[in-house]
Amino acid sequence: MDVSRGLENLPVTVWPRLEEPPGFQYSPDHVAVTECGPDPSEISFQGCSCQSASCLASMCSCLPYAENYKNSCISYEGNEREYSKPIFECNVMCQCGESCQNRVVQRGLQFRLEVFKTAKKGWGLRTLDFIPKGRFVCEYAGEVLDFREACRRVQLQSPSDLNYIIAIREHWCDGQIMETFVDPTYKGNVGRFLNHSCEPNLIMVPVRIDSMVPKLALFTDRDICAEEELSYDYSGRHRNCFPALQRDQEKPQGEELKKKPCYCGTKSCTGFLPYDGSLFCEQDTTGRIKETL
Repeated sequence: MDVSRGLENLPVTVWPRLEEPPGFQYSPDHVAVTECGPDPSEISFQGCSCQSASCLASMCSCLPYAENYKNSCISYEGNEREYSKPIFECNVMCQCGESCQNRVVQRGLQFRLEVFKTAKKGWGLRTLDFIPKGRFVCEYAGEVLDFREACRRVQLQSPSDLNYIIAIREHWCDGQIMETFVDPTYKGNVGRFLNHSCEPNLIMVPVRIDSMVPKLALFTDRDICAEEELSYDYSGRHRNCFPALQRDQEKPQGEELKKKPCYCGTKSCTGFLPYDGSLFCEQDTTGRIKETL
């Protein structure tokens, strides 16, 4: 069985062979929700005018900070803040070639992945190939929501429901915070099967290609062996420059909000899955949703 139904570069297999994950509509890319969020398919960036086969940071408008990749690996020099610089890939409007080194995430899956049944965590995702540190693995793709719709969907969940909704908050140098909400519950890609780990082997990086709606790209944080489970930190603290702020977001805000146990089994395991209370909202007297502080 191919979970992606032929929509990826490589088939995504399932183990055990006779079992099948819960049904959902597969989409390798973000999906727009009518009147409930931005359109991720919109092309709003102007392309670069580079005439070379591959762009150089000193000349390309898509590389305002430095080269994003080296030999298809995300540029990383050992400083965790390196992961925080904005990444813009060349896009369909660019004049550079398809082989440009600044086109990585848009090329899709490059390694064989498998959805498999874990002992305690339900379904998970593992690689069937060795993946070097810094390589792109997959996106976390789904329906792109606005804040109001994300709150509405979270509040409809029962305690036994799995929560796939992720909130990405990017802190810009001018003090602005850009929020992106993605929900692959009903429409999404293979990234929805990634489990949490307190010591993850993947790092999530917002990557922009055609517009300001980011691709939520997952890169390897170290070399990963074949048949090793893939994971990332749901809280976003791993290699993040604002850990204190995110810890505050995880404080429970009501007796009905129960933390779920973490089964990652690592030495630094906190015992519970990360919790973000910012999407638990209440309505004011006019019926409008407001955030619970």
